[in-house]
Amino acid sequence: MGVNKFNGDIPTDIGNLTKLERLLLSRNNLQGYIPKDIGNLVRLEILDLGTNNLHGLIPSNIFNISTLKIVFLDSNFLSGLLPSYLGIGLSNLEELDLQGNELTGQIPNSISNASKLINLDLSSNKFNGAIPTTLGSLTNLIELDLDENHLTGLIPDIVNQLHNLQRLSLSDNKLQGFIINELCQLKGLSELYLAKNMFSGAIPGCLGNTSLQKLNFSSNKLISHIPSSLWSLKDILVLDISSNALSGMISPEVSNLRSIILLNLSRNQISGSIPVTMGSLQALQTLSLAHNKLQGPIPEAFSGMISMESMDLSYNYLSGVIPKSLESLLYLNYINFSYNLLHGEIPDGGPFQNFTAQSFMMNKDLCGKSKLQIQPCRRGNKHISSKMMLMIKCLLPIMFVILVVSSIVFLKHKRHDDNYSTKKDLTNLGTPTRISYYELLQGTNGFDESNLLGSGSFGSVYKAILPNENIVAVKVFNNLDMQEALRSFDTECAAICNLRHRNLIKTISSCSNDHFKSLIMEFMVNGSLDRWLYSHNYYLNVLQRLNIMIDVATALEYLHHDSSILVVHCDVKPSNILLDEDMVAHLSDFGIAKLFGEQSEIYTKSLATIGYMAPEYGSKGVVSPKADVYSYGILLMEMFTRKKPTDGMFVQGLSLKDWVSKSTPHSIINIIDANLLHRKNQNIDNILSHISSVFDLALKCCNDLPEARLTMIDVVVSLKKIKALLMKNARDIIS
Repeated sequence: MGVNKFNGDIPTDIGNLTKLERLLLSRNNLQGYIPKDIGNLVRLEILDLGTNNLHGLIPSNIFNISTLKIVFLDSNFLSGLLPSYLGIGLSNLEELDLQGNELTGQIPNSISNASKLINLDLSSNKFNGAIPTTLGSLTNLIELDLDENHLTGLIPDIVNQLHNLQRLSLSDNKLQGFIINELCQLKGLSELYLAKNMFSGAIPGCLGNTSLQKLNFSSNKLISHIPSSLWSLKDILVLDISSNALSGMISPEVSNLRSIILLNLSRNQISGSIPVTMGSLQALQTLSLAHNKLQGPIPEAFSGMISMESMDLSYNYLSGVIPKSLESLLYLNYINFSYNLLHGEIPDGGPFQNFTAQSFMMNKDLCGKSKLQIQPCRRGNKHISSKMMLMIKCLLPIMFVILVVSSIVFLKHKRHDDNYSTKKDLTNLGTPTRISYYELLQGTNGFDESNLLGSGSFGSVYKAILPNENIVAVKVFNNLDMQEALRSFDTECAAICNLRHRNLIKTISSCSNDHFKSLIMEFMVNGSLDRWLYSHNYYLNVLQRLNIMIDVATALEYLHHDSSILVVHCDVKPSNILLDEDMVAHLSDFGIAKLFGEQSEIYTKSLATIGYMAPEYGSKGVVSPKADVYSYGILLMEMFTRKKPTDGMFVQGLSLKDWVSKSTPHSIINIIDANLLHRKNQNIDNILSHISSVFDLALKCCNDLPEARLTMIDVVVSLKKIKALLMKNARDIIS
């Protein structure tokens, strides 16, 4: 009967057919409720009402029909709870499919009484609570699907009792804890899906001893390296461990995955180079290594992946040229090499004839056809070019030596000039220059309040004019009898020696004795970001705000990844971001910053500003680079909402983060700074879509678990991409 297209309700007198053994009404247009009289069909073995428009409760007496072997009620609109005695009267039940409904409550423990169950599918409902441990009694189960529900808690360790299990799907729930080793004991398991949960810890190394063909752990909070044993899954077809916090390198043993069709390692923190051996994966159709920290060239051997259809290597640090040998990949219909450091000519043969500029944007120096929106390749005499390069390589060291010697002679000569200290521009010095207390006293009019620029926990900042007429900012440390104030001064002095970046405030010198300690810094004409956000006389458009946040992100990227010593700022907020005459942002105030040695995190009793502190910082005093990432995420939300995290509206459990999360992406017009809406924007809807991307990025920075947050490298790349898209509408944005 399922091949017909019946509509309307199921007849209520269907229960009179007491000798009926099969009721097959799937894939029709049936509506209404399931009649209770079906419970009278005491000989019924197969009940199939799947893929209709049925709604309401499932009549509980259906689960009393002891002859039932197969029950398919999937893909309807059924709701309510399952009866607590489910399974007790179903001693012959082999298949139960309730997926794709709106069922709620917990999965009844009594389901374990249906001991002959082979297939149990409760996916795509609204079940909550923990996975019942009684499921361990269903030792005949071959397939267990509980994905797309609201299940919480851990994977029960009794899962190792399901010796016949071949497919386990728990994706898209709220499960947490570790991925347990007991899963490795299921020797017949071929499909394991745990994506979109909150699993943490490492991937069990014992999984390499299984017979898995499909494995998906994507969108969790997994850390550590990819276990080497994972590369021994010779029969695996699908391996997706994307969107975690996995690190380490891709092993050359990836070539063992001879049967693999899909390999997705994207959105992790994988570093090193792409192993050449990956080119031997001839069955591979989809490859994504995007959003990692991969370096080096794209292997020429990739031409050996003859089945390749989709290849995404974007958002890495890949360098060199795009191998021309990739033209031989006849089935390749999608590539993304954008946001790397690639250079040279883009191949134009084979599948490359169909690719657009979007596949190659934001690289170092690519050239090719005009349709790719890049510069044309120069066609010159390569022999002459090689000679010129050789000459340049030889001359550069000689010129460098001459320049160094000349500089030394010049500096020695200048040291004999008695007026050197007052005539030299302090901001151009490579090393700090001494400035006396009396020069500061005179330059600030005795540290008069008329020259006061601002105050903090350990000192005040004044505007000063030095004898050489340079305008500087002087930070004077108060309460020198307090250990914290002295430590703050020492920390900022250490920063003078270790940090150099265009987006950090430049400390010119210091002035110190037993009773007075100060730092002399470059003066920022446009003051703090706090003033520009919250003073009515100032206004920042979308592009200016984005530029400022890119500047701050770039500064933090330098502190975390590129400076000679790892530094965590610990107090990222608007008042510590200063703007120069060109509106370039400079991160300032390293008073409570932490300078790391070889450790990855430290503990502190110094608290940062309320509202910007990461959870682990505020509760346990744990400081790591991810604490700055969290503060930056809050700042990014504040930048486009113009709401401080301590605003009076955030009470009774509501926070700035929650407010943004609940409004993204569909209601952001209700939360963005009204100043941006009231300006004359001709294309506000388009701008809103990009601001939504900004908020999404901010929320990723503010994940409660530090290991699940982005790095500042990822943040900088993402913001620059958003800016590039925004610039297409620059005329509207800047207005």
